Amino acid sequence: MPSFTKYAIKISFMKLLNKKPLSKITVKDIVEDCGINRNSFYYHFSDIPSLIEEIFTEETDKLIQSQTESDTIFDCLLSAIDFALENKTAMMHIYNSANRELFEQYLNRVSQHAVARYIDAVSGNYNISDNDKEVIAMYYKSLLVGFVLDWLCGGMKYDLSIKLRRICELFDGSMENAFKNSSKK
Repeated sequence: MPSFTKYAIKISFMKLLNKKPLSKITVKDIVEDCGINRNSFYYHFSDIPSLIEEIFTEETDKLIQSQTESDTIFDCLLSAIDFALENKTAMMHIYNSANRELFEQYLNRVSQHAVARYIDAVSGNYNISDNDKEVIAMYYKSLLVGFVLDWLCGGMKYDLSIKLRRICELFDGSMENAFKNSSKK
């Protein structure tokens, strides 16, 4: 069953990644952990980076499909980082590896979607151009990505959800102000 084997490879890889750095994980480690041969691994993935990319793509797609409308920007932002929070050690290992770019692509895509979806939901009462919506989304996405990267760079020593909640409280109304400024044109 190819789909079962592929799933087993992903589970084994994430299990190993939550235990040791990416640079210390080999295809041999993965196949031994899930009880398959190397050919089975290479049937599904060309290498470990392609495995990482598929995991991030699937997680991003799951988040995008499962995300419902949120009452606050905090809800959207928090849902965008759930996977990283649930797999903190694995995320640190990828962040500190040569494959950091894959994580940053995932983070950018998820953050962009979460922020854009929230803006679409709450901007209906304002006459905002699509270009301004895009600029506002880019601004908030960049803030979120910056906060998450800062959290990772600092070794994940604080509770990101608490910091994000406080940031959202402190800057509550700033997005609405941007909508008003856009509507004035």
